[in-house]
This record gives sequence, C-alpha cells and structure tokens, in this order.
Amino acid sequence: MNSVYVNEMVAHRRHLHKRPEEGWTEFETTYYIVDQLRKMGIPVTVGKANINEKEVLGRDPQLVEDAITRAVNHGVPQAFIDECAGYTGAVAVIDTGRPGPTTAFRSDIDCVLVRESKDPDHLPNKLGFASERPGFMHACGHDGHSAVGLALAHWIWDNKDNLSGKFKLIFQPAEEGVRGARAMVEAGIVDDVDYFVGGHVGGVIGLGEVAVMDGGFLASSKFDVTIEGKAAHAGNCPQLGNNALMAACAASMMLQGIPRHGDGATRVSVGTLHAGEGRNVVPAHAKIQMEVRGETKEVNDFMKNFVYDIFAGIDKSYRVKSKVELAGESITLTPCPEFFDTVEEVMAKIPNVKLVPRIHCPSGSEDCALFLSRVIKNGGKAAFILYGCNHKGHHRSNFDIQDEQSLPNAFEIYKGIAQVVNKLPN
Repeated sequence: MNSVYVNEMVAHRRHLHKRPEEGWTEFETTYYIVDQLRKMGIPVTVGKANINEKEVLGRDPQLVEDAITRAVNHGVPQAFIDECAGYTGAVAVIDTGRPGPTTAFRSDIDCVLVRESKDPDHLPNKLGFASERPGFMHACGHDGHSAVGLALAHWIWDNKDNLSGKFKLIFQPAEEGVRGARAMVEAGIVDDVDYFVGGHVGGVIGLGEVAVMDGGFLASSKFDVTIEGKAAHAGNCPQLGNNALMAACAASMMLQGIPRHGDGATRVSVGTLHAGEGRNVVPAHAKIQMEVRGETKEVNDFMKNFVYDIFAGIDKSYRVKSKVELAGESITLTPCPEFFDTVEEVMAKIPNVKLVPRIHCPSGSEDCALFLSRVIKNGGKAAFILYGCNHKGHHRSNFDIQDEQSLPNAFEIYKGIAQVVNKLPN
C-alpha cells in the first residue's frame, strides 16, 4: 500500500481527535474535511445543501450557535460558516466523465460526550493528540472513519482516469444518537447511488480482522422529555406545588418496567435526568434524555409506544405537563447478500488480514442503516463492514483504534470495492 495514503490517514485522524465536536456542531471538523478536499480540486457541497431541514432530529440551536463562535475563534473563515448555513457535514462528488455506476462511501464525523483518559500509557496522551476539549472525545472511532474517507477521496482523485462512473464521499454529521442520516437521506443524496458502503472500526472483532455485517443493529428511538410542574415553598405550602422531579423519577422507574418482547431483544436507557431549582423549592422543571431499542422495527415501535403512554400517565398522576420529543431514530440493518460476495472477495485479497464469518450483531444502533435501506429500496446494492481494532470498549475514556494498523485495512477494502464495481469496461 502506498505510504502516502497511510501517513495522510494517520495525520488526519490525529488532527481530528484533538478537536472533537458533538453532533450538529462539527463546524471545525467539516471545515477541515472540506479544506482538504478542495485543496485537491474535488467539488464539495456543505452543510444545509445536503440536509432536509424538515427531517432534522436532536439539533440544539444554542449548541450550534456556541459551536459557530468556537469555530470562528479557532480560525474557521466566516465565509465558510455562511456557506454551511447552520448545518455541518459534506458530500464530495468525483465524476470520472465515463459511463458507469455511482458508488458512495459514508463516514460519520461527530464525537461522544466522554472525558478522555489521562493515563500516560493511553496512546493519544503518549503521542500528544488527546482531546483538547474536556468532556468531548472521539471514543467511537469517527475520527478514523473521516480519515479513511479523506484518504479514499485522494486515491480516487489520483486514479480517476482508471475508473468509470461517479463517486460520492459522504461525511455525515450527528451519527451519535442516530440523528444525522435521516436528514441526508431525505435530502436525496443517495437516490442516484448504485453501490453504497459504510463501515465501522472495532465493533466485535479485533485488530487485523475484517467482516461484512449480514444484519443486526437495533432499531432505536431517542427522546428528549421536558416536564413542567409548579413551584412552591417546600416547607410552608408544598401542597401548592406539582413536583416535576418526582414525576421524572417515577417515569424513569416505570420506563425500566416496559415489558420485554418475545419477538426480539429490547433495551431501555434513561441517560440523564436534570431537575429542580433549590433544596427548599418544590421542583417545577425536569428534563430527561432517554432511548429505547428493539431487534426489529416492530419491537422498537412496541417500546416506543410505551414511552408515550408512560408520560401521559405521569402527567395525570403528578399533575405535570410532559413534552416528549423524538430526538433521533434509526432502523435495523437491511442485508444485501448479492453484494456480500463481492465485498468479501476484496477483503480476502488484503495481505495479513483475517476475513471472519459474516456478523449478525443485534446490540448497538447505527443510522447508516437508513442509507443502506434507501439504496436497496431503489434497486442498488449496499454493505456495511467492520474493520477490527483492540479498542477496550466503545464510548470509554481509554478507547483507541491503533490507527496505523486498522485504518489501512478499511482503506484497502474501500479502494478494492471501487476498483471492482467502477472498473473500466474491457
């Protein structure tokens, strides 16, 4: 493999690792990606141009404004901020000028709200590229995904005279919380795509292993819930208050009691609960961030409907008013077995890499599934791959991906797929 692309990937990943940004706020990240692409001469559309605003989920306008200010203070040009029009992410298009299929590769770009480990043996600390933003970390490998996407774009651009058709490099915002793919899919950016490939570093396989996922990922719905009660003096006249904190606590316990489903695995998580104004005031406000997941759409819908019913009951029982907002949603992975053999043939040719049996893993969720579903529905072919690393657990403070070893495997897979499906006609 050409060391130029490897060195680029590692440098890109480590730059992005230092400046993590949560979903819908990735203005510095988007600028870095777009700047690299435009320096090569690759056409790119950014931000709002790739988004259907009616389908946006889980976007906090205040966090966006704060991120724009931070990005400008860190050197992002105001003209670029204006071009983004309030949204992040990018889509690069490389047209070879010859007839052939349109092939898309997707990379997600956002981080996780995790405080990075201070352990001196943690590689980002040893080599000086740990997160510069306390409480924010690329603890799921999206910095690596973006780096692979950039290196792949460079390789396609360098080799476009030996390829046919068109390529789309999708840099998706807000994957965490499964918020970003829906707005891009509904903007139509993959409606002309014949082949689609997404992937993830790590997962359930180790360094040097690669695999195709033949299904799995849990369908999921994320909720932001606000509860409005009534304040009162906690000692003098508590009977005049309606306790939003107690309502939120009761709801949190009731959510754990949603019946499990015989048709598939389920999950419930109440991730945050913030409430109250002071020790001697009946709490008038509470906010919950929570999620449900199901092995199928039907099972997830079963869980989702219980959420609405529980908060309706809480409103009556505690005389409060709940607002349940959908903040993110995704589906299970749609398998496309007619494409899997092609992908696995590419994987099998990569030196010093072990191709493991196809994986069906109903555990986490991944909104790339929405891209795959749309492409397959339109008659195209799609696959989601894993390229392993020894990560010590996703979303943990000591997460790492061994970038010099893991990312080249992804690059070789994507490059190989491009060479097969977009090869020049004989």
